[in-house]
Amino acid sequence: MFRLDVDYLKKIAVQHREDYASAKPFPHIVIDNFLPESLLEEILTEFPKPGQIDWQSFQTPAEKKLASKHEHQMGDATRLLLYSLNSSTFITFLETLTSIDGILPDPHFEGGGLHQIERGGFLKMHVDFNHHKKLRLDRRLNFLLYLNKDWKEEYGGHLELWDQNITRCEKRVLPVFNRCVIFSTTDFSYHGHPEPLTCPEDRTRKSLALYYYTNGRPTEETLGTPHTTIFQTRPQDNFQLAEPSRTPIRDVLKKFIPPILVDARDALKNK
Repeated sequence: MFRLDVDYLKKIAVQHREDYASAKPFPHIVIDNFLPESLLEEILTEFPKPGQIDWQSFQTPAEKKLASKHEHQMGDATRLLLYSLNSSTFITFLETLTSIDGILPDPHFEGGGLHQIERGGFLKMHVDFNHHKKLRLDRRLNFLLYLNKDWKEEYGGHLELWDQNITRCEKRVLPVFNRCVIFSTTDFSYHGHPEPLTCPEDRTRKSLALYYYTNGRPTEETLGTPHTTIFQTRPQDNFQLAEPSRTPIRDVLKKFIPPILVDARDALKNK
């Protein structure tokens, strides 16, 4: 039965933490051959095809992709791996690598789990939702693990990391088999897979995604209010942006002002 290798994780965390902190355009690391290949072969075998489960389908000018809805759609090996990546062992690895203390996993895999993109699909440049509604925590890290065997450069599907002004791409990562990417998520960490996928019709871009949280975060990492995914156009893009869904101001005020004063404010506003 698979279990995480504590010594291996500690070694690579220490080895890469300085590179992680100094990486541009924001802290990140790319690690090849991250997990035992035999494990990922098993997960790839049970990875559901586009029409095999009830995928959550995103079809907008900013994104065209599939995502799993809950863990019951996953095979046994996949669930075991995801549980392991939410374990104390893996959290300790992430804290050592990123120097972020108090990291918490998401047992609900909100927005995470299995991701799949078919030919022609894409995910335009964006920053992620920054607040977990159910857990009431701040999103701090993304973990992506790619499952694409014999993936060729001409298939595309590169993960792109851009500067916060969306003027240039500073890192492109081909989503090859057993390559993981870990990066810090802020309101300025723009990333995506913006170019339509050009792989053969019988292939898809497959990945596992997990997100990690803390209770609070540095103020310089945030715009100040909770929000959903915010897309941003590159200089060469011409799609229409939708307005991000933000937390109502009343809900924000409740965090800092006694309810009676919030109610009084609303009463005066409605007169």
